[in-house]
Amino acid sequence: MDKIKVKGAVVSNDDAEIYDWLGYDCVSPNQVENALDNADGDVEVDIASGGGSVFAASEIYSMLKNYSGNVVVNIQGLAASAASVIAMAGDEVNMSPTSQMMIHKASTVSWGNADDLSHDSKMLDVTDQSIVNAYEAKTGMNRDDILQLMSNETWMTAQDAVDKGFADNVSVGSQQPAQVINAVSAPVLSSDAINKIKNTLAKVRSAKPENKVETPVNKEEKPTPSLRDQKLAILFGKKD
Repeated sequence: MDKIKVKGAVVSNDDAEIYDWLGYDCVSPNQVENALDNADGDVEVDIASGGGSVFAASEIYSMLKNYSGNVVVNIQGLAASAASVIAMAGDEVNMSPTSQMMIHKASTVSWGNADDLSHDSKMLDVTDQSIVNAYEAKTGMNRDDILQLMSNETWMTAQDAVDKGFADNVSVGSQQPAQVINAVSAPVLSSDAINKIKNTLAKVRSAKPENKVETPVNKEEKPTPSLRDQKLAILFGKKD
């Protein structure tokens, strides 16, 4: 059975390049589409993600629901926010005994006048209703009850999720202590950070190499920063 990994942030196709460049785990619609195109028969989707883009998750959910073969979802650690929406596409949803699921209402960063904020508020209401569609189709619960769970930011153990219909089985396995950290997911980069990195990459790619002859000088060599440090320096605008 072919495997599809939903690990790290759920991101758009355009933003996936930046996460890959920084070495962060992520999943995008294109990655899932390519995996499904190359799949032969049934597929397994392994999920350990704190979520990310609602729209990217919706696209992935639709691909999995429309896939001709059987889709088995295995929640290995956390399926939160947008990742929980992806999990609802499974014909069978299994959760590790130590895993968790979290659902909540959509959020965004907004600014502007009263009309702008009112518009964004309506957009979030519509987005929440679209998320409820996925949860309702899987659980059969009343829409208002689902919305209340989302409003409460509901965290569920594997057994809680099975009892509410968000999952089908608690997978057999030995329970191991889970690591608890003060975060829901891998870093989800802001739009400003994404645009800054894209602009920097564009400048680097378009720049022509200069023919320079370095004159040796006597000076103490500085330690070469790691590749990750160099990338973060670009992200935060730091210089040597």
